[in-house]
Amino acid sequence: METVGASLNEIPWFLAYFGTALILTLVYMVVYMWVTPHDEIKLIRENNLAASLASVGSLIGFSLPLASAIAHSADLDDCAIWGVIAIIVQVVVFFMVRLPVPKISERIEKGETASGLWLGGASLTGGILNAACMTS
Repeated sequence: METVGASLNEIPWFLAYFGTALILTLVYMVVYMWVTPHDEIKLIRENNLAASLASVGSLIGFSLPLASAIAHSADLDDCAIWGVIAIIVQVVVFFMVRLPVPKISERIEKGETASGLWLGGASLTGGILNAACMTS
């Protein structure tokens, strides 16, 4: 019974970290949609697979380092700082992906699946590497 009580005592911390994660994720999505020239939500509503692949890869690529920050941070402020760093890394990845494919947004708008997969995969890779770097 003692462990159940101890677990219940942690619920406020769970809610604090989960709430912080939701806010950071919302901020990330707003920033990401502001940075990308194409309108992800509109394209996804139009059943554009390329936009969906790019967006989901980006969202997972952000969520992985955020999860690592939650697991390894010293406190909630530390977690939020690393969450902001994860946002910055994903934005940098987007701009780096445009170097070899300069008109990637236009290609995604046209529904070119390879471009969406390239952006989504690069975002996911950036997130995996970012998460790994947050473990020390």
